[in-house]
Amino acid sequence: MGNIVAIVGRPNVGKSTLFNRLTGARNAIVDKISGVTRDRVYGKTEWNGFDFSVIDTGGYVTNSSDIFEDEIKKQVFLAIEESDVILFLVDVLSGITDLDQAIATILRKSNKKIFLVVNKVDNSARQYDATVFYKLGLGEIYTISSINGSGTGEILDDLVKTFNKVEPEEEQDLPRFAVVGRPNVGKSSLINALVDEERNIVTPIAGTTRDSINTRYNKFGYDFVIIDTAGLRKKQKVNEDLEFYSVIRAIRAIESSDVCLLLLDATRGVEAQDVNIIQLIKKNNKGVVVLVNKWDLVEKDNKTTEEFTKIIKEKFAPFQDLPVVFVSALTKQRIHKALELAIQVYKNRKQRISTSKLNELMLEVIKAYPPPSEKGKFIKIKYVTQLPTYAPTFAFFCNLPQYVKEPYKRYLENKLRANFNFTGVPIKIFLRKK
Repeated sequence: MGNIVAIVGRPNVGKSTLFNRLTGARNAIVDKISGVTRDRVYGKTEWNGFDFSVIDTGGYVTNSSDIFEDEIKKQVFLAIEESDVILFLVDVLSGITDLDQAIATILRKSNKKIFLVVNKVDNSARQYDATVFYKLGLGEIYTISSINGSGTGEILDDLVKTFNKVEPEEEQDLPRFAVVGRPNVGKSSLINALVDEERNIVTPIAGTTRDSINTRYNKFGYDFVIIDTAGLRKKQKVNEDLEFYSVIRAIRAIESSDVCLLLLDATRGVEAQDVNIIQLIKKNNKGVVVLVNKWDLVEKDNKTTEEFTKIIKEKFAPFQDLPVVFVSALTKQRIHKALELAIQVYKNRKQRISTSKLNELMLEVIKAYPPPSEKGKFIKIKYVTQLPTYAPTFAFFCNLPQYVKEPYKRYLENKLRANFNFTGVPIKIFLRKK
């Protein structure tokens, strides 16, 4: 299971900027108006050989016109419950506020690893001002300037020391499939249909599913583990920020799986959250099968499936080589087809292609269409090999790797897909110096 780091703090202390700094992403909307982070903000990052997910809880303030203290406290409780490490961000310019005090009180009572991070410290006078935060009683303080990045390396160094080293996937011998999707798309119904028992209580309230449960599925010649983000949660929790819970649980399920069954709701089409989830699957290099659920509820003619498939692939571009199945968890329509495809994607993800075969095919392809020259220099790719990782990764060795651009990498990927079956699996391509 991967490690999850949550960033908490009151509005406008720079959580999104720090998030962008850590994940190298620009996808948090950063703005001067307090509380504008609206996107579901989670990213994947790597430091000193550790992969981990970062979550900006600021994206979960539901009342942005006047942010209630309760809203922020709720985020803090969510972070405590769902993450492994918490970065508590404060602002040197405003000193300790009542809200900082309130957050610190909650954090002190938790037994989580807390890093107290003082932001906007970009000169020695502010370095001195930052010492006031020792009063919060959270131990060591880390001073940073998230705008220019100073100080973030020190935090990351100490942060990854607190992680549990994640065991490589190789050691799990059974395929692990995760059922993921937005709340209320029918994940529990699908698992019930597979497992043939009402083990998950299915109710129409979005987000009744609480923690992940692993079920061994062993019949009809299949043998795998299904990861279900399931189990009913206590009633009083249902009005909490379900969106936040569902995102974190999706992350945990994706990280511990080999192949994800991504459920879409046929009656609602492809929504922004679905695109977020496919990005996350891709970032984690997991296989995917797209299941369009509730297909029994859709008015159909002979073109409906084609049109729907086309829309899915357009929305999920550039990752388009993925299987799409139209299912109904209720009537069990095409559920076995979905399993067959998941097994196939699992095999595609595990396959190894011999270096001689790769070179024989790919060097011809490269010769037919070499990389465009850059600044009058010609790029020569001499050799290609598949790296010994658990997801398909290829290294192309050449004289000037830094000049090979994204479109050409995509060309190489498309040619690999055309010659070998990598349907449903993200491919990574590296150019290395020969």
